[in-house]
Amino acid sequence: MPVRTTAPEPVRDEPGRDSARSGLLRASTAGLIAAFVGFSSSFAVVLEGLSKVGASHAEAASGLMALCVAMGLCAIYLSLRSRLPISIAWSTPGAALLAGSAGTHGGFAAAVGAFLLTGVLVVISGLWKPLGRWVSAIPKPLANAMLAGILLPLCLAPAHAVKSDPAVGLGVILAWAVVGSVRKLYAVPAAVVVAVVLIAATTHIDTAALGPLWPHPVLVTPHFTASAVIGIALPLYVVTMASQNIPGIAVLNVNGYHPEPGPLFGWTGVFSLLSAPFGGHAVNLAAITAALCAGEEAGPDPRKRYRAAVVAGGAYILLGLGAAAAVAFVNASPPNVIEAVAGLALLGALGNSLTGAMADADNRESAVVTLVVTVSGVTFFGVSGAFWGLGAGGALYATRQWRARRTERAAAADAGPEVAARPVPEADA
Repeated sequence: MPVRTTAPEPVRDEPGRDSARSGLLRASTAGLIAAFVGFSSSFAVVLEGLSKVGASHAEAASGLMALCVAMGLCAIYLSLRSRLPISIAWSTPGAALLAGSAGTHGGFAAAVGAFLLTGVLVVISGLWKPLGRWVSAIPKPLANAMLAGILLPLCLAPAHAVKSDPAVGLGVILAWAVVGSVRKLYAVPAAVVVAVVLIAATTHIDTAALGPLWPHPVLVTPHFTASAVIGIALPLYVVTMASQNIPGIAVLNVNGYHPEPGPLFGWTGVFSLLSAPFGGHAVNLAAITAALCAGEEAGPDPRKRYRAAVVAGGAYILLGLGAAAAVAFVNASPPNVIEAVAGLALLGALGNSLTGAMADADNRESAVVTLVVTVSGVTFFGVSGAFWGLGAGGALYATRQWRARRTERAAAADAGPEVAARPVPEADA
């Protein structure tokens, strides 16, 4: 899959303004920050999601490691090949989808089968443009409402943490609020650091119970079930494409880079397929951290900002080697505190999703139905509420659209043949 790209106009270096060394330093710094922010802000969501679909501690550590390595290698490969800052991340909305599920028949092996199918669908989206257009054609209010329904229960965790452990819960929330008022990007990493410090100071952790701190890849034989395909694979594919890959392209465009989307989608699908047998749910184009590697923070010359994405990729690989230690610490910590960090990390995504879901007054009721059914957690035939929420909202949406078209046709018929036959002005066609 060749990557055809266009990039911003080259910037001429002025003597004494920016040396090659300082430009490399800025790119490296931006890449390291992007990797740290990307990992620390949502690794708890990933672990929660993998655990909810049946992963053991070892399998969750393997999945986190596989995602980090796949993200790093994909970012390095695409950035060096295209000379553009192609940042890669795991699917945080997808992890939230898993965390909000009630498990699946067949256990983690069935979930891995769903991860593989998701990767295949993303590859097909890159190779076959109609599939990508179909995903884009899903009404935005319904897609946002489904995502909001997935995120809402997780975002209640900070309140539960304050109730169960007021000192630690309030400390984490206070750190998030204070740092976020100064620099929003660093709010969740600051909350992670404070959570680690408070947990270490207030909780007795038996080092013997932590288990191995070095990751061991766990190969899971996939099992394909209809409930996992419908309840995990299809919603995971939709949220990954709609909430990550498509916005990731938009972030690159805003910063003056215009790669052809199809090949990038295809390669993220390939690396998702490589990580899935080891427990990785999906990798995709980054959106938030992509702005760090594609913006001026990564250097004044747009031609050389790809180095920031390469550094971020290398940092993700190193962070993946510490996945087992992260899992061991999370498992030894009070669960509500780690879930609170995950909830804080998802508040921004929840706000954006609710705004997108309710912005269109004509389709607001369909969006509310999608949201309510998704939040309810109803499960039929082993299929999670996310699918049924989108189905219920989609049915109401389609009904309203059909009635609106029928009303328009009836009004046109009542207006008489002269009005119906009147030529449409070219400007309105």
